[in-house]
Amino acid sequence: MAATVLLLIGLLLPYLKLTAAQTRPIGVCYGRVANNLPSDQEVVNLYHSNGITKMRIYDPNEPTLQALRGSNIELMLGVPNGDLQALSDPSAASSWVQNNILAFTPDVKFRYVAVGNEISPSDEAASFVLPAMQNIYNAIASANLQAQIKVSTAIQTSLLGNSYPPSAGSFADNANSYIGPIVQFLKQTGAPLLANIYPYFSYIGDTKDIRLDYALFTSQGTPVQDGSLGYQNLFDASLDALYSALEKAGAPDVEVVVSETGWPSEGGDAATVDNANTYYKNMINHVSAGTPKRPGKVIETYLFAMFDENQKGPAETERHFGLFSPNKQPKYKLDN
Repeated sequence: MAATVLLLIGLLLPYLKLTAAQTRPIGVCYGRVANNLPSDQEVVNLYHSNGITKMRIYDPNEPTLQALRGSNIELMLGVPNGDLQALSDPSAASSWVQNNILAFTPDVKFRYVAVGNEISPSDEAASFVLPAMQNIYNAIASANLQAQIKVSTAIQTSLLGNSYPPSAGSFADNANSYIGPIVQFLKQTGAPLLANIYPYFSYIGDTKDIRLDYALFTSQGTPVQDGSLGYQNLFDASLDALYSALEKAGAPDVEVVVSETGWPSEGGDAATVDNANTYYKNMINHVSAGTPKRPGKVIETYLFAMFDENQKGPAETERHFGLFSPNKQPKYKLDN
């Protein structure tokens, strides 16, 4: 098995390690739900040594922020779901921005604040997302940084009530009262919608109707024809369904940043090193091409995740999304 893994894990680093002229809009999420990860400074060094210029973190962890000082790595900073209620108070949000953003500016290159991650309209925290976003935005604007740092929230594609065909994409009726005002806020402030898009989970949830090659960017021909637009992969179809939903919500100019996407290397159906290898290689090659709905429009994308995280769960696959093992060895060493 070990020999097979070493033989197959040959794809990723040359795609991430790019010259300035070749830079693709790719970042990597740095999750820390593990007890065996390198130090934050080692992690930042690993980003640098592999030419990774964008990072997403899920909370304002001070050692991470300190390690990022002077690194020139663009940062998407997360507000944990458990903090949303407190940050619906303007003074608390102002203090949060002061302590976690302004205290590190300009040494840390903040790009986005993700206010909550994958909040469902039925979650208790749902009513606090927009007030927290507004308060954090106002605190950032008070420091005149609103053009540099955009405030958004990261959603799941399950907020879509319809996603097939992509042109019929629309937010679910029970999600409209939640996501509609958020979308209008993004429109007013010029911020993108952050979306976690996982063809892997769509595939394992519907293997009868979704082909593996369609999820892995390897399908021949055009499995989905949507009017004049042809879709060769599920990622594009999912992203364009979101764009269709934004249009129907009155926000056709709001961009989508893919705040997470990935494929596990073990632990469940279709979770193999070979499939993960294929997905990451094809994803990284694809993002500069845009989607059928927005051809040529580069897709800013964050791969999930930097490391295997041994304390994630409950599904075993959740522990195997890393591009690197905790010992900093690459799982995918692509030579192309």
